[in-house]
Amino acid sequence: MENIKVGLLGFGTIGTGVAKTLLQQQSLLQAKTGVTLELAKIADIDISTQRDVNIDASVLTTDAHEILNDPKIQIVVELIGGYEPARSFILQALRNGKHVVTANKALLAVHAKEIFETAIQHHVDVGFEASVGGGIPIIRAIREGLVANNFTEIYGILNGTTNYILTEMTEKGEPFDQVLRQAQELGLAEADPGFDIEGIDAAHKTAILTYLAFGQHIALEQIFIRGISNLQTMDIKFAAELGYKIKLLALIKQNNHAVEARVHPTMLPVDHLLAKVDGSFNAVYVVGDIVDSTMFYGRGAGMMPTASAVVGDIVDIARNIVKGISNKIPLLPAPQEASRYTVQAPDRFRSGYYLRFTVIDRYGVFSKISGILAEHKISIASVIQKEVHPVNSVPVIMLTYEAPEHAMQQAVEEIDRLDLITDKTVLIRVL
Repeated sequence: MENIKVGLLGFGTIGTGVAKTLLQQQSLLQAKTGVTLELAKIADIDISTQRDVNIDASVLTTDAHEILNDPKIQIVVELIGGYEPARSFILQALRNGKHVVTANKALLAVHAKEIFETAIQHHVDVGFEASVGGGIPIIRAIREGLVANNFTEIYGILNGTTNYILTEMTEKGEPFDQVLRQAQELGLAEADPGFDIEGIDAAHKTAILTYLAFGQHIALEQIFIRGISNLQTMDIKFAAELGYKIKLLALIKQNNHAVEARVHPTMLPVDHLLAKVDGSFNAVYVVGDIVDSTMFYGRGAGMMPTASAVVGDIVDIARNIVKGISNKIPLLPAPQEASRYTVQAPDRFRSGYYLRFTVIDRYGVFSKISGILAEHKISIASVIQKEVHPVNSVPVIMLTYEAPEHAMQQAVEEIDRLDLITDKTVLIRVL
C-alpha cells in the first residue's frame, strides 16, 4: 500500500482536528483510498501546549521549513491563517512541487490568482474546501456537481458568529452588545470580533464563491459590505411583524452578465429556507439554470467540521497522486469563461428596502418624506406608523419596491437633513 506523507503548518484548533481525524480515521481512509496517509510532521510556534490528540514529540517542530523542504512530504496543509507567513509558505511549498490544502479564506480572497497560477506552473493541486462553509461541501458542489449550470443567484449565511447573534436577538429580544458578550463567553466570537460582525469574514468567502461561480477575481472594495453592529432589537421586532427575519446575508447575482457581490443584513421572508437557519449554522442557497434551486446546510466552523473538509481535500489530492495527475479540475477559469462577466459597481445593485424614520408627530411629515423618495424614483409599497416613542416622536416604517442602492442612499441623506427627523434613518435591505 502506497504511503503518502502529509505535513501540517499550524497546530491550533483546526490543526488539532485534522491530526485527530487522520489518526482516528486511518483505517477508514485506507479502505476508501488504497493508500496510507501519514502525518509526518507538524510545525507550530507553540509545540509545548497539550492538545487533545496524542502526537509523538518527534513529529513536532517549530521550523516550518522542515516541512517545506522535505522531499518526502507530498502534501502540505496550511492552517496558520492570515496573509503572512501563510502566503510565503504556500508559494514555497508549491514551487517545491508539493500539493497544498488550505482553509485560509482571507488569503485566498486576496491572493488566489497568484497561488493558483503557481500551482498550475508547478503541476500541483490546491485544495480549499474548508475556506467557505466549514464542513459544508459547497466548493466541490460548485466546481463539480453543478458544473453544467450557469449560476444566476447565490445567497449565503456564511458566518456562524453573526448568525448566532441574530438568532439570540430575534428569539430573546436581547440587545446586540449583550448577545455579543455571551457569544464571546461561549467561544463563538473572538475577543476582537470585528471581522465577523462587520461582515469582512463573510466578504472573504463571498469573493471565493464569486470566483468559483463566475470566474471573476473580485477585490474586497468591489463588494458592498455592511455589518450587524448597528442593528437594534426594535427593527428585528418590526421585521417579524411584517413577516420577515433578519440575517447577515452574502448575495451574489448576475444579470445580463454583470455580477454583483454584497454582504449586509437582509430581511428574508419567514418562509424562505435561509430564514430557518439559526444558531451558529451556515447555509448556501444556489440557483442554477439547469438544477434550479439547491441549498447546502451544516456547521460552518469549528474544529471537527472544518477538519472534515480539510481531510476531504487531502484524500482527493492523494487519489490524484496515485493516478499521477494534477489539476483535474482547473484552478483558473478558461479565458472565455472569465470574459463572459463584468463586476458591477458596489452601489449599483437594486433591492427592496425597509426604512424606519423617527419623526416629529405633526402634519405634513408623510408628504415631505414621500416627496423626496418620489424625486429619486423610489416607490413606497407600505407604510406603518407605530406608537409615540419617545414623547412627540414616532417611528414610521416604510417598505419600498425595488430601487437602486445609490438612489436610496441619496434619498435617505436628504431626508435625514429635514428638521422633522429626530434620529438617523434605519435602512435594511429586503430580499
